[in-house]
Amino acid sequence: MANKLVLIGAGEFALIAHEYFTYDSDYEVVAFSVERGYCTTDTLEGKPVVPYEEVFAHFSIEEHAYFVAIPATKLNTLRKRFYLDLKQKGCKLATYVSSRAFVWRNAKVGENTFIFENNVIQPFVNIGNNCILWSGNHVGHRTVIHDHVFIASHAVISGYCEIGQGAFIGVNATLNDRVKIGESSVIGSGALVTKDAENERIYVASPARVVPGKSSFDTEI
Repeated sequence: MANKLVLIGAGEFALIAHEYFTYDSDYEVVAFSVERGYCTTDTLEGKPVVPYEEVFAHFSIEEHAYFVAIPATKLNTLRKRFYLDLKQKGCKLATYVSSRAFVWRNAKVGENTFIFENNVIQPFVNIGNNCILWSGNHVGHRTVIHDHVFIASHAVISGYCEIGQGAFIGVNATLNDRVKIGESSVIGSGALVTKDAENERIYVASPARVVPGKSSFDTEI
């Protein structure tokens, strides 16, 4: 019997997560949930949309798993907030790894993490909690990806890299061996990173250069 799953979120990523969990996992999505002020519909994909403030009264922690289906909104901080709240409440948190991803036997993947198709996860990689790896990335051997990270499509992360908590790696970014990306940093699309990146910085172009300021990521991507 399929495990019952509640998705936290009702945007595009939540709909995509619903599709993947439904057709490529042992989970059965039974509901969506968002905070009351963001409830704009009663149903999605034929499933109820329940205010987050009431979700545990309808879908018990004992009988359901949860997944925070929120992308890089506000540089991963919105997803982090819900993840930490669910952890504090003692919820079981689901992880999805595509059946079409290559994940070596001793790679570690945390909870509430979503790995799309065609990702290559090499030996001894450690991927933390509450991360999203969109399709087609390469994560080289011994790399460590800390919690709450978002990696867009077709990034190449070489061996022995370290991605700091809350970082964002853009489409087609390339990280050389042993590069460290600071916490809450943004690596822009197509950037070539050959040296360590500082915390809370935005790096764009190739080779990567720092742009002062922080990204707000106020909208879903």
